[in-house]
Amino acid sequence: MKIVIIITRILLGVIFVAFGLNAYLHFLPKPLPPGIAGEFVGAMFQSHYIIFVGAFEVISGALLLVNRYVPLALAILAPIIVNIIMFHLLLPPIGWQAGVLAAILWIILFIHYRKYFSGIFTQQAS
Repeated sequence: MKIVIIITRILLGVIFVAFGLNAYLHFLPKPLPPGIAGEFVGAMFQSHYIIFVGAFEVISGALLLVNRYVPLALAILAPIIVNIIMFHLLLPPIGWQAGVLAAILWIILFIHYRKYFSGIFTQQAS
């Protein structure tokens, strides 16, 4: 099981470092999707919001790759993955495979590191 976790952690780290760096370096040329999805992506680039999302992706991916602060990296990546999944569910589902793969890898890591998240699932904090 330890090897599965290492491979999963490295794969998720590589995915987010690569796609996060793409926000800055644009080495993965991808045309804007048609319709409202293209407008949404265009707005993210024009408003420079993608720079902050890319920074969080790169930082979290790097933390996963160096095996430091993995629960923090998972906590940062959770809302990013939710947004990726929702984008592909609500808008044209082109290229949804990477988002689903990231979600599956994240779930595997979350299950392994769940003891570090036990404090936030407290019913009543006193």
